[in-house]
Amino acid sequence: MRIIQNQTFDAERALYGENCILVKNCSFDGPADGESAFKECKNVRVEDTFFNLRYPFWHDHGLTIRNSELTEKCRAALWYSEQINIENTKLHGIKALRECAEVRMQGCDVVSPEFGWSVRGIEMKDCDVESEYFMMRSTNLHFINVRMKGKYSFQYIENALFENCTFDTKDAFWHGKNITVRNSVVKGEYLAWYCENVTFENCRIIGTQPLCYCKGLKLINCEMEGCDLAFERSEVEATITTPVVSIKNPLAGSCITVPCVGEVIRDIEEGTGTVKTSKQKTNICACA
Repeated sequence: MRIIQNQTFDAERALYGENCILVKNCSFDGPADGESAFKECKNVRVEDTFFNLRYPFWHDHGLTIRNSELTEKCRAALWYSEQINIENTKLHGIKALRECAEVRMQGCDVVSPEFGWSVRGIEMKDCDVESEYFMMRSTNLHFINVRMKGKYSFQYIENALFENCTFDTKDAFWHGKNITVRNSVVKGEYLAWYCENVTFENCRIIGTQPLCYCKGLKLINCEMEGCDLAFERSEVEATITTPVVSIKNPLAGSCITVPCVGEVIRDIEEGTGTVKTSKQKTNICACA
C-alpha cells in the first residue's frame, strides 16, 4: 500500500483512479477548489484527514475513513460507492451518503440534510445524527445506539432493525416496510403513517397522532406519552403499558390493550377494532 501523508490537495480529481493507498494527515482544501478527489478509486484508507471540497468519494470500491472531518462545504461526499467503513469521523456536508452499498459507521457525528438516500445495507453504531429526510428509500438497515434529531426520517425504508436508539423526528418511518424497533425512544408527530409490518418492542413513543393507516402493526409492551388520535384506520395488535389520550377508528380485527384511555373515537360507519382497558373512566368508550 502506497502511503501519502502530510500533503495538501486542491486540484480537480487529485487522486483519481488510485488503487491501494493510505492517505494520512492530509488536507483537501485550497484556492483551486477542485472536486472529486478520490473518484473511481479502489482499496483506499484515509486517516486523520480534513476535507473541505466537494464530491470527494464517488464510484469508489473498498473505502475506509477514520478520525477525519468532512466540513459543510464537502457536499455530496460519498455517492455510488460500496464496501465502506467510516469510524470516528465528522460528516457535516449535505447529501453525504447516497446510492451506496455495504456501509458500516461507528462513532460518527453526522450533520447532513438528505443523508443516506437509497443505501443498500448499512450498519450504524454509537453515532449522533442531525438530518432531514434521513435514510430515505434505503434497505437492510441495522442501527444500534444511534441518536437522531431531524424531520421526515426513514421514509420508504425496508428491512430494518433499530436497537437502543433515540429518535426525535417528525413523520418518521412513513411508508416503511418490515421494520423492528426495540428498546428505543421515538419522539415526534405523525409517526409511521402508511407503514407495513412494523413492530415496536419495549419502546417509548411520544407525540401526537401516531401510527395511522398502518398494516401489520405491532406494539409489544410499549409506553405512549402525549399520544392522541392514535391508530386511525390501522390494522394493529398492541399491548400498551401507559394511558393513551385517545384512540380513533382502528380497523376491524385490531386489538389494543391499554391500562386506560381518555377517549375511544368511533365516528365512521365501518367496523372498528377492539380496545381493552384494565381501568375504565366515565369518558371511556371501550368494548371487551
